[in-house]
Amino acid sequence: MFKSTLRSLPVVFALCALAACGYTPPKPGSTAKDPQSAYAEAKEQLDSGSYESAIATYEQLEARFPYGRHAQQAQLDTAYAHYRLKENEATIADCDRFIRTHPNHPNVDYAYYLKGLAYENAKSEEWFNFLPQQPLSDRDAKATSNAFETFKIIVTRYPQSKYAEDSRIHMQTLLEALATHELNAARYYLKRRAPLAAANRAQAVVVKYSTSSSVEEALALMIQSYKELKLETLRTDTERVLRQNYPQSRFLAQK
Repeated sequence: MFKSTLRSLPVVFALCALAACGYTPPKPGSTAKDPQSAYAEAKEQLDSGSYESAIATYEQLEARFPYGRHAQQAQLDTAYAHYRLKENEATIADCDRFIRTHPNHPNVDYAYYLKGLAYENAKSEEWFNFLPQQPLSDRDAKATSNAFETFKIIVTRYPQSKYAEDSRIHMQTLLEALATHELNAARYYLKRRAPLAAANRAQAVVVKYSTSSSVEEALALMIQSYKELKLETLRTDTERVLRQNYPQSRFLAQK
């Protein structure tokens, strides 16, 4: 009797240890027996805003039923759920996986569109997610450029896509942001008495973002930089371009 009690003590201690650690038995996963039911369960969670639960259910769906249209749609919906959670890197990874796996899928344009939005919303410093979103021109230029190029794919490859027109709007906004980013750099270098660097950054605005509203000031910064560099021919040529394209420019009045 005594020996039997001693043998049961380790079991009792183990149960007590689990209770002390706040042990919670794992929750059962989806019990759906077919991909249609599994997808319906995940979609209901997605539509109700339970994005983390939806992601988990979609992942189970893919693991249990890896083939077919429900598994394919699960990948897109998972990307959308990550996007709603503002998990931009995960969204981009999901979209890239879908594009790589299903390049001819009829909804691949949506994957590009969601990827572009994720790049556009990415902040330059992920450690500061609690801060208000930065203006596009103040964010990481690489992410902004990636967003522009992603939306460009939709416009050029899928011109009939329902996302094409909105992608064009995003492209113009991003182009203005990239131009402003270069313009800010040109201003900075000129202020720091680095006219050559300033001229190069301002010229990038004129060459790469010729339809942006920053071109006028970029030409003015080039004129000022060439003047400080004593490059009279370049200064005169650039002033002529500014005068021809912006005859009422305030920068001409300042000369």
